Amino acid sequence: MRTLISTAFVSLDGVMEAPGGEPGYRNSGWTFKDVEFLPEAYELKNREQEEATALLLGRASYEAFSPVWPGMEEFAGYKAMPKYVVSTKLTDGDLVSDWGETTILRSLDEVAALKETEGGPIIVHGSTELNRNLADADLIDRYHLLVFPLLLGAGKRLFSTTDKDAQKLKLVEHEAYANGIQKNVFEVVR
Repeated sequence: MRTLISTAFVSLDGVMEAPGGEPGYRNSGWTFKDVEFLPEAYELKNREQEEATALLLGRASYEAFSPVWPGMEEFAGYKAMPKYVVSTKLTDGDLVSDWGETTILRSLDEVAALKETEGGPIIVHGSTELNRNLADADLIDRYHLLVFPLLLGAGKRLFSTTDKDAQKLKLVEHEAYANGIQKNVFEVVR
């Protein structure tokens, strides 16, 4: 079975929306404008590209990343690997042609089936709604969180508010950086 990894920039109060400057959000760009940049705090991001063998995105994140990431040197590792987009709306005609193999999945059942295939880890970037649905369906195996020392209040949260049984996590890697960012890698305990 393949490992499904959720990776996120998240504020201390759980907001993951608009970390890079997406329009329409009051605190947009909070990862760059509110916290000093330290390269060592982002080492995990480089490792993720080396470890992952597939990229999973929700529709909105695919639509945001696909026009930009294919040409960005820092995301070159993702260009060659297979990509999967969970969407009931996208068609093959909506997919970009310069980002390699991309498959549309129509349901969480299809994500579960993908996890059963041979291969290495699948990583999920962004995709707030997809992340919440994957967690509620118990499909996430590991979390890679860079927690920023900010309270943002409003915004889309990484974790759902669904009333469900407690999910135990095991902290397997952590580090705090001089700029206040904390790296927390958790494995889901089953």
